[in-house]
Amino acid sequence: MALKRHRLAQQRESRGFTQEALAELMQVDRSTVVRWESGRADPRPWMRPRLARALGVTAAGLQELLATTATDTDPQADRRQYAMQHPERSDLQTCAMLRTDFQNLADRYDQEPSASLLAEAGRQLGHVTLLADEARRGRVQRELRVLQADTATFMGQLVWDASQRRDHDTAKSFYDQGASVARHLRDHTLEGHALLRTAYVALYGDRDATAGLSLCLRAATTAADSSRALAGLAMLHAAEAHAMLGDASDCERALAKAEGHLSGTDPTDAAAELISPSQLGRLTGACYLSLGQLHRAEQVLTATAAELPDRRKSRAIVLGNLTLAHIRQGEVDAAVHALDQAITDLEETRGGGGMNIVFGAARELRPWRQQPRVQDVHDRLLALMATT
Repeated sequence: MALKRHRLAQQRESRGFTQEALAELMQVDRSTVVRWESGRADPRPWMRPRLARALGVTAAGLQELLATTATDTDPQADRRQYAMQHPERSDLQTCAMLRTDFQNLADRYDQEPSASLLAEAGRQLGHVTLLADEARRGRVQRELRVLQADTATFMGQLVWDASQRRDHDTAKSFYDQGASVARHLRDHTLEGHALLRTAYVALYGDRDATAGLSLCLRAATTAADSSRALAGLAMLHAAEAHAMLGDASDCERALAKAEGHLSGTDPTDAAAELISPSQLGRLTGACYLSLGQLHRAEQVLTATAAELPDRRKSRAIVLGNLTLAHIRQGEVDAAVHALDQAITDLEETRGGGGMNIVFGAARELRPWRQQPRVQDVHDRLLALMATT
């Protein structure tokens, strides 16, 4: 895509910054700077004063730099407009374009606040649903229905995260939509993914480990013959459900099953993109924390956090759990350090899972609240809450 914010890029270069250098100064990823300069994203309001200082401009000057300047027509936009005007003429090229749009949006999930993605995801779901309803039967309609299921499930994920994991009903309604479309397609991977997302609401929203375990096992069974990656991910969360129930032996067995599934995953797996190398460590550490095996949890979570420099929402969850492991071992300095890092990640991403864990960790630090270092991190947390 042609560069839109030419003046923003020129100002950066005039100050001697590469994209990587500016990203490091702003404590964001290079991809975030790329999105700013391409016009695909805007700096969050609380980041703008610091960005203006870095670029040597006033607040008004920064606003001018953020104005898009490209005048070239966008052929993709033309194709989208044509597809909406003539949905019955959708073809495989239209499907590929919409799939790319969805993937670009999903790639931003772990870097940006979910609330900032909701409107765009909602539009995508509406467009895809309309095209799928009007498309001629056959491969085109199937591709559009697959994308509809993916987008509906992603919408549920965004809604739940943006609501700080409070709006269970709306999230589940989107997951139900994704599962229903998937069942119609007889796509067990898509259905299993929607079921697993519903399990997350039971486990981490309702704190109902029994219901969550049942849904995790159902998701694993549904995806068993179609996706080792998804079956493995479902078993990881089943292991955490066992840990929440205090069943250490069942937890270890589920972790072993999960590792077996994940180790046999190949890149062609339909759910391979849902798996990251750090996932096993993140869930294993959470299991040990729930079981009270604090030293083991600390070791696993410390190593896992180091593997997540570019996945800030996930890292905030890991660091929040690491904070809890330190607190429960009486390691206040280490707990404050981990919590401070987690808040830094949350200042940019506002991830609901990380927020919940971090607030819980802060409550467990209250016995030490008179200590200056604990008070400082509490002040940062209060500032975070004020801008949420």
